[in-house]
Amino acid sequence: MGSDSMRSEPATDRLPPQAIPTPMRKRGFLPEQDPLTAFPVDSEFAVLDAIGRDLPSLLHDHGFRDYARTLRIPLWPHDRAGPEDLPQLRLYYVRVGFLASAYVNQVGEEPAKALPANLAGPLCRAGALLKRPPILSYDGYALYNWKRFRKDGPIALGNIDTIQDFVHLYDEHWFILVHVEIEAIAARILDSIAKVQAAFRTGEMDVVDEALWAIASALTDQIKVLRRIPEKMDPALYYKTFRPYIRFFEDVFYEGVEQGPGDGSVQGAAAVHMNFRGETGAQSSIIPTLVAFMKIPHQPSMLTNHLADMRNYMPPEHRQVIETVEAMPGVRELAGKHAYNAVLDAMATFRTVHYGWAQEYINRWTHDPRGTGGTPYMQWLLQLIEETRAFKIA
Repeated sequence: MGSDSMRSEPATDRLPPQAIPTPMRKRGFLPEQDPLTAFPVDSEFAVLDAIGRDLPSLLHDHGFRDYARTLRIPLWPHDRAGPEDLPQLRLYYVRVGFLASAYVNQVGEEPAKALPANLAGPLCRAGALLKRPPILSYDGYALYNWKRFRKDGPIALGNIDTIQDFVHLYDEHWFILVHVEIEAIAARILDSIAKVQAAFRTGEMDVVDEALWAIASALTDQIKVLRRIPEKMDPALYYKTFRPYIRFFEDVFYEGVEQGPGDGSVQGAAAVHMNFRGETGAQSSIIPTLVAFMKIPHQPSMLTNHLADMRNYMPPEHRQVIETVEAMPGVRELAGKHAYNAVLDAMATFRTVHYGWAQEYINRWTHDPRGTGGTPYMQWLLQLIEETRAFKIA
């Protein structure tokens, strides 16, 4: 984890535990409907689609920041944050989130210490309405950033592409899309957990082992997808070309923004000093949900503190699912040894593959021990793997 100044404020909109929503049992943590790919042509926000399309090319110009300061981006209305507005609001967040991270972390330039008001205001408004910090996170980079070629086909590699990117290289597409397919597979995990949740209410606990085997099978399929990272993603290109754009914001002034009580308003203040975690897979809700379900006792460390902070960057409904699962009774005493251990083995394998990619794509290229989220991750990842395996039933 980075300095204490990097820690974000705890989320305050905690919701009471309830059943896992039916759409999540079908889509996992992906949106219930496929993300919107463009605004209506007559929308005042359609200008963001054109800017987003040109962004990878614009970033090759040393004058990009001068250009970005001239952009006129309309603020999203306060009263348009209902369920029917979410597709467009999420696309707005994706577009302005990419713009802001591109501005601050433009490759070939020193990191910017100030985000101009014309970018900071829209980003803070989107963050406030979505109940999340004003920076591009995993939800905007992956969960809301994909489309299907064949609408009746699977949400899987070969049938999906990105909506927004920082660079023209397909390597970035691939990096994002691997995560999207992993998220799609997670629907099977949430469905299985929901079956156990229902069994606790009915007393029909014979479903526990069946659910555990289904979770282990889904994890195995996720591991297969994660192992495909090198197929179309070069380590050197990842580290040098697009990873810098998803790094954390450290000591960045958000000009013209007065950070009120969560309203993201723009009130002509001089600037607000911001420190935020960068986009990272640790902001996915899959593994935290599984840790909560399996009741794995991880010893406190800098990384576990960091992972707890990552929840603040998740959509509120995803945080709610984790809290719901945390409130469930444990299944360890009810489960068969082999079914329970199969899930732990699969979780440890998933983390091990991730550890290998972190070494190959990040750690061997840098002397900075911090990941995009701002934590010295390598020294703690092995601890998580060991503690997962250690919790197996003897």
